[in-house]
Amino acid sequence: MKKVAVALLALVGLGAWGWTGWSGREKGPPRYQGWVEADTIFIGAEDTGRLATLAVSEGQQVKAGDLLFVLDSRTQAADLQAAKQALDEASSKVERLQAAQQRPEEIAILEATLQRAQASLEFARQELTRTQELVRKGFATQSRADQAQSTFDQAKAAAEEVQRQIVAARLGGRREDLDAARFVVGQAEARVASARARFDRLTVAAPQAGRVQEVYYRAGEIVPNMRPVVAILPPANMKVRFFLPQAVLPSVQVGQAVALTCDGCPAGLAAEIITIAQEAEFTPPVIYSLEERQKLVYRVEARPRTPEALRVGQPVEVRLGGGGDALR
Repeated sequence: MKKVAVALLALVGLGAWGWTGWSGREKGPPRYQGWVEADTIFIGAEDTGRLATLAVSEGQQVKAGDLLFVLDSRTQAADLQAAKQALDEASSKVERLQAAQQRPEEIAILEATLQRAQASLEFARQELTRTQELVRKGFATQSRADQAQSTFDQAKAAAEEVQRQIVAARLGGRREDLDAARFVVGQAEARVASARARFDRLTVAAPQAGRVQEVYYRAGEIVPNMRPVVAILPPANMKVRFFLPQAVLPSVQVGQAVALTCDGCPAGLAAEIITIAQEAEFTPPVIYSLEERQKLVYRVEARPRTPEALRVGQPVEVRLGGGGDALR
């Protein structure tokens, strides 16, 4: 029982010291107890996969854009390649529909065939003319004239057929066929973009500069989707949290400077108040005391000007500056 009473008295003394500052030990502005907190950034993968590469270690400083880790990408790489091939095929179909239906070499063959057909047609025309003249003079029978007419008609039909083949070979695809082919190309492009996005997000870089606080998975392990792999602490995300009694609130404001002291820390540390709670709360358990436990306090957060000099969880003493200007 004596040990419990001694512990309670020590806790009461600590609480009273935390709120009354150093007035009993030395003169000057009151000091308030606080501690260092941080908003850590947890970085993970959007997809489940095996961790192929871990490029950082705990305690390492990284810059924005530095590689953090890479998941196994063989499946996503194959999907991307297949999507690209499908896009190439769809694009080639559009090009074929837009261009001539047959290649220039094939059209050249048809043009040579047309020349031969036209030559045959011209010969048949001349032969028909001669035969008709002979029939009129009585030197040839009508059957011979009929045969010459039939040969001419066949040569003319052959020449016209080749001409139609050339015209058809030079025609492009119909509008509805082109529209359908372009729609397929759009679908293929969307699949390529989706596959590339899935492939790219397997390689994760640091969104901000900071220190690697913790690594949760190692190379070779399976990482579930949306689970953090690396935790990074940017210096700007560090803050000092402390509590002020309501009687002191009129003397503080956001943007005001406060002085910081802690064990083993360099002199001249300062921070700027960034948040003052709008609602009161009960005295935190770490500073409970018989005299103070019924009083309400307000949570205050301040951003250190030199966060690299502090550590998360470190206890600090906060001294309010004179209107926020004394420490600027």
